Amino acid sequence: MTNLPKLKAGLIGAGHIGRFHTRHLSQHDDWECVGIYDTDHERTSLISEEFGVPIAEDVDLLIAACDALFITCPTKFHFSHAMNAIQAGKHVFIEKPITVTLEEGEELVAAAEKTGVKIQVGHVERFNPALAALTGLELNPQFIEAHRLVSFVPRGIDNPVVHENMIHDIDIILSLVKSPVKDIQANGLAVVSQLADIANARITFENGCVANVTASRISLNPMRKMRIFQKDHYITIDFQAGSTEMYRLVQSASTLEGDRVIPLEGSDKSIVYSNKDLPKTDAMYAEQAAFAKAIRLAETPVVSGRDGLEALRVAEMINQQLMGQK
Repeated sequence: MTNLPKLKAGLIGAGHIGRFHTRHLSQHDDWECVGIYDTDHERTSLISEEFGVPIAEDVDLLIAACDALFITCPTKFHFSHAMNAIQAGKHVFIEKPITVTLEEGEELVAAAEKTGVKIQVGHVERFNPALAALTGLELNPQFIEAHRLVSFVPRGIDNPVVHENMIHDIDIILSLVKSPVKDIQANGLAVVSQLADIANARITFENGCVANVTASRISLNPMRKMRIFQKDHYITIDFQAGSTEMYRLVQSASTLEGDRVIPLEGSDKSIVYSNKDLPKTDAMYAEQAAFAKAIRLAETPVVSGRDGLEALRVAEMINQQLMGQK
């Protein structure tokens, strides 16, 4: 959609994620960054100089000047900034999690739907090419296993690992299973912070699918992998490497397309292995492009406010169990 005038983006939050969003916005075919705001003036000045974007001295003036507000500040400020933008009729991009509480998230989504503006939530893994490789496949997952392990950094420890890390996989799993949650069993432990640093949840859905999800922010070896099992299919996704492998059980008489065919002895079926050759796309750039497309075409964003709200709802259910174990 590069033949259209660029949309004007304002950004609040000059932290780690805010810097990445500013960099992408400053180079984007769909966006012009008209200003960045943060109470940390030194940090804001550094990012402004690095990417050539103006510094906004006033939040209200920034909202008035933009088509959409990108909110990348700490979660406790998401609600107030997003509500101000929505009430001004501006579209809103909110980094995950959407808000601190479900009540805040529900209020934001209701306000956006009433005013007709778009909310997109920053679950960037939805735009990972490894996940995009599943587009067009008939998915009916029966069991999903996900591991998201990261090294410890002080940034983000104000949030439990469920909200900071696991919520990515929760969002993806909800988008794949498309069934209400029936039951959750969770365990976790605070190791180096006051909140859970490692957690595991077994999520059972009403359609019978079970997801086993593990997240840790104190691991030596990072890992972002998901395995999906369904009838006649096994799919493994490596978000870190950006790769997707598939095993399909097919009739041997069928037209077999794949990297390798493994006949099953004594059977009329074969296993077809495929290792998808995926483009090296930039997930954050694609995320911002999708938001622009949703605004221009009046479409529901790929990761809507309601999607972000449901991911938070499940994360809260898990975290409540973890807090009850103390």
